[in-house]
Amino acid sequence: MTDPADLGVVDALELLARRALSSRELVEACLARIRERDGVHSHDGDPASVNAWVRVYEEDARAAAERADERRACGGAPLLCGIPIGLKDLYAVAGKPLTASSRVLDEVPTRDCDVWARFAAEGMVLLGHLHTHEFAAGGGTDQVGNPWDLALSPGGSSGGSAAALASGQTPAATGTDTAGSLRIPSTDCGTSTIKPARGLVSIRGIVPLASTFDHAGPMARTVADCEPLLAAMSGIRPRETRRKLRRVAVSPRVRDLDPDVAGGFERALAQLPLVDVPPPEVQLDVGLLFFDLVTTEMLAWHRRFDDRRALYRPSVRSFLEHAENRAMGAQEYANAQQQRIEDAWRWQDWLAEHRIDAIVEPTVPVLAHPRGHGYDAGFADEEVISLTHMWDWTGFPVVALPSGVGSRSGIPTGVSLIGAPGSEWNLLAWGAALQGELGVPEPGTVSP
Repeated sequence: MTDPADLGVVDALELLARRALSSRELVEACLARIRERDGVHSHDGDPASVNAWVRVYEEDARAAAERADERRACGGAPLLCGIPIGLKDLYAVAGKPLTASSRVLDEVPTRDCDVWARFAAEGMVLLGHLHTHEFAAGGGTDQVGNPWDLALSPGGSSGGSAAALASGQTPAATGTDTAGSLRIPSTDCGTSTIKPARGLVSIRGIVPLASTFDHAGPMARTVADCEPLLAAMSGIRPRETRRKLRRVAVSPRVRDLDPDVAGGFERALAQLPLVDVPPPEVQLDVGLLFFDLVTTEMLAWHRRFDDRRALYRPSVRSFLEHAENRAMGAQEYANAQQQRIEDAWRWQDWLAEHRIDAIVEPTVPVLAHPRGHGYDAGFADEEVISLTHMWDWTGFPVVALPSGVGSRSGIPTGVSLIGAPGSEWNLLAWGAALQGELGVPEPGTVSP
C-alpha cells in the first residue's frame, strides 16, 4: 500500500471500512508528513517553509484516532469515522485557541462551531488549525508557501488548507468563501473544492468576514473527496441519481486570461457539451458595490477590536478604514442587498430559460502571485477575485477543480462549474467526471 498520507478521503474510507487500515495508522502518517513537509510554524511565515498549520494537536489527534478505531471495531460507525481533517483558523473548536491568523484575536471558544460539531459526531480526527489570510480578508495568505513553488502565494484566504492538501499533509480540510476564498487557493495549489449555495452549510461559530456573503465548504485533493465532506457539513444525504450534464454555457464574464489559464480553460471546454446562448440581462461586474457591502459588514463585526486597530496587518486595517470613510447608510445598504437578490433572480431566470445545467468559467484569470506583498495594502486582489466574487454576490454553488498545469509557468490553473441553488450534488458529479478527463495534477507535472 502507498504511504497512507497520500490517500484521499474516498480511498482511505474504503480501506478503513474493510479494516485494511486503522485510523491510528492514517493519523500517524499525516502527523509524520506534517513534521516532514510543513517546516517552521510561525505567524509571519518562513521563505523555506510551507507553514500551512497555525497549531497541530498531535496528542488529541492520536486519542481521537484510537476512539475512531474502537467505534469501527464495534460496527455501525459513521461514514467519515477516523478520517483526519484540518480546520481553517476561523472554525471554533471548544477548548482550542481561535486566532484567525491574527495578533488581534486570541480566544478559546467554549462551544464548537456547527461544522466541527457535525464532523466530530462523525468521528473525524482533528489534526489542527490551518492558516488563513488574516481574518479571511484577502486572496494571498502570504505567511504560507505554495507547495508548487514556495516563492508563490498559495492563494487565499483558505491558503493554509489548500497548501496542506497539495503537500499531502491531510486528506481533508475546510475553508470559507466570501469573494473566492475556497476557490482561489484551490486553483493556485491544484486542489478541489465546492462552494455550496448560501445557507446549505451553517456558518454559526465561524469567525465572519461579511456574514451575508460568507460560505463554509470542504476542500480536498479531488472533487469526489469533497462529496462526503459536504454531506457531513450540511447534514444532507446526497442524491443517488444525478442529472446528466447536457447543456453548458461559457460564462459571458470571461475577459483577458493569462495564456496558461486560457490553455487550461480550452482543455476543459473540449470536454463539455457547450451551447451558444445570448448573455443574461444582468450586470456582469459588481466589484465596487461588492467591496462597499463586504467592508461595511466587516467593520460592524470588528468594532469590538477598535482598541487593537494597530495590531492588524496593513491590508486588513485599510478595509476597515475604507468602510469608515465610505459610511454606508442604512437605506443604501438595504438597496444594495435588494440588488443582490434581483441579480440572483435574473441569473436563475437565464439558466432556466435556456435550460442551462452549468456555467463554465476559469476560476481565476491570473496565475498565483509571488509571496511578499499580500498584506501591504487592501484592494490589491481585484483581478484575483474578478470572476469568483459574483457567485458570492448571488450565493450560487460552484465546483472548482484544476484545469491542468501551465506549460509556461509549471503551476496549476483552474476551472469552475456554476449552477443554480440546489444543484450541488449534480455539480459534484459533473465536476468529478470532468476531473476524470483533466486529471489531478501533482507538483512537478505539466499538462500537454
